[in-house]
Amino acid sequence: MGTNVLAEADLERLETEFRGTVLRPDDPAYESAREVWNGMIDERPAVITRPTGVADVRIAVDVAGDADVPIAVRGGGHGVAGTAVADDSLVVDLSGMASVFVNREEGTVRVQGGATWGDVDHETRPYGLVVPGGVVSTTGVAGLTLGGGYGWTRRKWGLTCDSLRSTEVVTADGDVVTASATEHEDLFWALRGGGGNFGVVTSFEFDAHELGPEVYLCGALYPLDDGEAVLRAWREFAPDAPEAVTVDAVLWSVPAEPTFPEDLHGEPFVGMMGMYAGPVEEGEKALAPMRELATPMLDMSGPMPYVAVQSMLDAEFPNGDRYYWKSHYLPELDDEAIATVVDYARERPSPRSTIPIRSRGGAIADVAPGATAFGERTAPFLLSIDGTWSDPADDEENVEWVQSFWDAMEPHSTGEEYANFAMFDAEAERASFGRNAERLAAVKARYDPQNRFRHNANVRPSAAT
Repeated sequence: MGTNVLAEADLERLETEFRGTVLRPDDPAYESAREVWNGMIDERPAVITRPTGVADVRIAVDVAGDADVPIAVRGGGHGVAGTAVADDSLVVDLSGMASVFVNREEGTVRVQGGATWGDVDHETRPYGLVVPGGVVSTTGVAGLTLGGGYGWTRRKWGLTCDSLRSTEVVTADGDVVTASATEHEDLFWALRGGGGNFGVVTSFEFDAHELGPEVYLCGALYPLDDGEAVLRAWREFAPDAPEAVTVDAVLWSVPAEPTFPEDLHGEPFVGMMGMYAGPVEEGEKALAPMRELATPMLDMSGPMPYVAVQSMLDAEFPNGDRYYWKSHYLPELDDEAIATVVDYARERPSPRSTIPIRSRGGAIADVAPGATAFGERTAPFLLSIDGTWSDPADDEENVEWVQSFWDAMEPHSTGEEYANFAMFDAEAERASFGRNAERLAAVKARYDPQNRFRHNANVRPSAAT
């Protein structure tokens, strides 16, 4: 695998043929362009390209291929591992390609690769439609979808990748292909959970679903001292709840925001946070038990516009802060595991660090594990350890807390992680794909045999293919 640096002739070719923006390291806009959401990431690409369309993407991929330079792909949003930029790489920054097109008659939505879920929700709202997205509106469509995608409708309509109908992809050799259930089926399988290993996805076509404009939000916050009892009750409720119910347990501290009473700012809590994907009246009844698990310190439950639910957490995950996340799939949540979770919640070095435990099942488990590259569909819970802080001086303490917590929960885990909530290393990459790793390696060998797209939860191409 080459590690060449782009020559002057390569850069000149980019600047001559490319219609978008080409940023060299000496360009005044380069420093801000290489910054990503996670402030812990400090990488210096060889060049950053911002294409205006598919033709530009092809040119960038061709130049990188001819120069034997790896490619990093940046969508429109987050990416805790910071793989959207990499030292000495050619970055394809899709943020200028963020259009969303709704086909009301077909019930489909086509989304360019640089869009965020806020872009999608804004365009689908007038039609009374939604595409299952994330829980923060500034999340990028591309990264979430390619890694699987958890949102508030997941138990009714599955993961984000389960609503994917087709994709347009620029592969490592510069071809533009459509991947769907009838074209390049192997690539379509791999893109639903296999991450950004197989090319630059320039657009996604999704099935849309009717919902809203208002939904019922569950937002009951209980004192952390009641944490173990609350989590035991939630453990019994969540797996067998109606599929329209998605309700998570979240251990956190009350943010110092005007939305919350000032006397509660900083108070640790275990919250029941969820949504009903259906009529508001049904949602209020279905989620009522989650509001009665103990005496809540605050209950924000009630009807809310779907687009407001989608953006209510945005302010807590700002651009440029420090993020270090890891995850575990849990086949059960026994009392010992619950006690460990509550203990680590008390010991968080940063009150902004969150511990969501996501409920699964429902439509997620209705898809066979081998039907998509996203193979882990049976575990009822996903534990995420979301270390979040602001001061670089606190890096070591917060990273150690996340790692120690992750190690303590490993005996309770299936051994697999969710790729979108991982800080990648070789072990984490293997754990992310589990039983599908060998098949993914074969698809990788067909579409990217030189592993040009390796700045991700990387799949190495199979040598035998």
